Amino acid sequence: MPSDEVQPERTAVTQSHENAYAAAGVSIEAGDRAVELMKGWVEKARRPEMIGGIGGFAGLFDASALKSYERPLLASSADGVGTKVAIAQALDKHDTIGFDLVGMLVDDLVVCGAEPLFLTDYIATGRVVPERIAAIVKGIAEACVQAGCALIGGETAEHPGLLGPDEYDVAGSTTGVVEASRLLGPALVRPGDAVIAMEASGLHSNGYSLVRHVLLNTAKWELDRQVDELGRTLGEELLEPTRIYAKACLALADETETHAMSHITGGGLAANLARVMPEELSATLDRSTWTPQPIFDLVRKVGDVAQPDLEQTLNCGVGMVSLTAPDDADQAVAVLARFGINAWVAGTVAAGDGSVELVNQHPGW
Repeated sequence: MPSDEVQPERTAVTQSHENAYAAAGVSIEAGDRAVELMKGWVEKARRPEMIGGIGGFAGLFDASALKSYERPLLASSADGVGTKVAIAQALDKHDTIGFDLVGMLVDDLVVCGAEPLFLTDYIATGRVVPERIAAIVKGIAEACVQAGCALIGGETAEHPGLLGPDEYDVAGSTTGVVEASRLLGPALVRPGDAVIAMEASGLHSNGYSLVRHVLLNTAKWELDRQVDELGRTLGEELLEPTRIYAKACLALADETETHAMSHITGGGLAANLARVMPEELSATLDRSTWTPQPIFDLVRKVGDVAQPDLEQTLNCGVGMVSLTAPDDADQAVAVLARFGINAWVAGTVAAGDGSVELVNQHPGW
């Protein structure tokens, strides 16, 4: 992994310059300390193809591993976690936000059938606190292990004046590979395909501007408020890590006739599923087949948010969907259950115009 050095410029820094840099608000020493603290976690997030380790300028991955593919297609994704970082900062809990970052990245890859190979991260902060940076990287590394990809690179940048001393943002990019003949997507979708819904772990990492506006800014709820409907504090609920579906979805693609998948992120269920629908087909989903977790109903009721607005912003309990041949629907649910993911048939595909419609109502809503 390249060093997570605090150095906006790739130039040598003398002792006198380092002191001047520190006076400007950038601590090289703190950056070095953060690197030392994160080394153990980075080492856990390796794959056999990873070459070298922390300290270089670029991460190396042995591409000869792709020789076993007839026509390997590389897939790439870049993302962040949005304003969920504000919750982590407010609670001073930083070891789960990395799961959100990795989930946002690798689950965008897997929808086309690509196996995530490696990931790089970028952490920008107003002040490097080594323990805080190490906690963020710990979460990223643990999530990479869960997703089966290597953490081969990263950078930490200290931006005094641009970010407050305790503010930070995280982003990253990931690369994966899929055999061309096994590429999933709209071209494979057929009438009669079952829409398999995979349960979300909660809000994941989308729509936090709406959630914060409703619960924190308007309702004036505190993060340490015990919420009976949630069975825990509001802060604990809002920091629930994003579910990582990568390994389960790769198994799904391998063991069933699955034609396409959709990662339900910003824009909600209908808009994201529409992205993998061919123009001549449509999907209908039945809300009565699932009950969203209480946090979604809470936002709806406390904020008096209309259901269409809610569904255009939040995942409403479904983090990933697959379009699978109807004869394999039961097998798909069973495969996902092996990975601890609750799944169900939520709808079907039929002739149409590329649209996605949600019908009926969730039980209890």
